[in-house]
Amino acid sequence: MKKALLLLPVAIVCMLSICSCKDGETYAEQKDKEYKAIKSFLDREIVVRDKDGVVVCNVGKINPITEEQFIQQDSTTDLEKNEYVLFQNTGVYMQIVRKGTGEKIERGKTARIICRFVEFNILGDSIQLRNDVNYWHPSPDIMKVSNNYGSFSADFDTELGGGGAMYNQYGSTSVPSGWLVPFSYIHIGRQDSPDEGIAKVRLIVPHTEGQVSATSNVYPCFYELTLQKMRD
Repeated sequence: MKKALLLLPVAIVCMLSICSCKDGETYAEQKDKEYKAIKSFLDREIVVRDKDGVVVCNVGKINPITEEQFIQQDSTTDLEKNEYVLFQNTGVYMQIVRKGTGEKIERGKTARIICRFVEFNILGDSIQLRNDVNYWHPSPDIMKVSNNYGSFSADFDTELGGGGAMYNQYGSTSVPSGWLVPFSYIHIGRQDSPDEGIAKVRLIVPHTEGQVSATSNVYPCFYELTLQKMRD
């Protein structure tokens, strides 16, 4: 009898666990759904449109390449083949549309960078946030990006322009880890002549490398980013 009473709480916990699994998805199921959503995104002819049906970004069917192939191609992705390099350790896919003007951020240095972006929720199949519209022009997203001798860290600057769209939407100064991937390969400068273009990249970011909402709710996002150094 005593043994049965001791086992009763364990049985109740097990029953509650089973019920909770039935009522909602497990983390493993959420990750599997995310994985399938990314695979589907890669294989589809994707055109990202806003709520009015205007084309924001023509993604197309994606051709993934390995990091080895990416390095062999001088750290470039072939736009005609719509290549995206997959970084196996993070699950982030990246396409470099333009490497940009200026130079890479030097080791031990920090740069303030103006970022314009479109955030597309891959699971939701819709634009979730963007700051490339007039509403956000007075308050751009500004990142303070540091090259910590080979690894990058960054925060959104809330002192200038009110923090921008990402901070106001998600309430965090943390820059998504996936956004830091390009800085090893792109140049950060300003457009000083008509034939120059600032850095532009496209990313597929799994929840583990995303903003706080994506991390907590387990969904991947597609981003198109342009990155420009602020004036000193």
